[in-house]
Amino acid sequence: MHTKTQSKMVRVSNFIIAYLNCVTLLVSLVAIGFSIWLNFNHSATLCQKVLQKPLLILGVCLLVVSILGLVGSLCRVSFVLWIYLFLLFLLIVGLLCFTLFAILVTNKNVSKALSGRGYKEIKSGDYTNWLQKYVVNEENWEEIKSCLVDTKFCQSIPTGKGADFYKYRLSHIQSSCCKPPTYCGLEFHNATYWTMPKAGPAVADDDCKIWSNVQSELCFNCQSCKTSFLDHIKRDWKTCSLVNLGLLLLVLFVYGVGCCAFRNTKSKGK
Repeated sequence: MHTKTQSKMVRVSNFIIAYLNCVTLLVSLVAIGFSIWLNFNHSATLCQKVLQKPLLILGVCLLVVSILGLVGSLCRVSFVLWIYLFLLFLLIVGLLCFTLFAILVTNKNVSKALSGRGYKEIKSGDYTNWLQKYVVNEENWEEIKSCLVDTKFCQSIPTGKGADFYKYRLSHIQSSCCKPPTYCGLEFHNATYWTMPKAGPAVADDDCKIWSNVQSELCFNCQSCKTSFLDHIKRDWKTCSLVNLGLLLLVLFVYGVGCCAFRNTKSKGK
């Protein structure tokens, strides 16, 4: 009776491992395929090209782990299962470290100022030094600006006239990067074309001088634009932390089932 129960546990645990690794195998093939497509697709934008290497690395890693899991569970090879479990353990440590790191670099409160005209403008924020240096440094910011230009991000803003424009609820990034700050007092012509009054800006602020009607520049170099990206990334990282916690629980479950399969397989001398 004990042998039958143990045999049933081996089959169930191996089935779960095999099923989950079939899913991750398909995901890895999709990631590798999309990465190869980006490499040979000359019409792909810079934003899309940025995803090429991370997708390829992720796809290859998932492919290796999935194959090890499938071979270990279907063929019941204890040594292969041991390698599979070791890699899962490294993944658990990595997810835990990244989650804690994401929480640490996004734990400060952000100050926001409401324009009162139907959209929000972020004037300043209290961010960790690491997050500011990572996003606002010259190399990364040039890539972000290129993405905004390539995707024609600001051209998607509604072209309302006069007072109608202020009724639109623009996103933080649209408000901070695609138009000059409201406090500058620039004269509105359309969503992305504003002119300086003869008397100059209403406030002596660098962002008022940086604004340009050149569509590839606009307010992309404004501090308000950079700050809005920091705020956006901060919120995304907080969301990512919650997703990672859920993924961590899933991997822990798979790791537990894998340990059960490994123990049962080893007890059978295979």
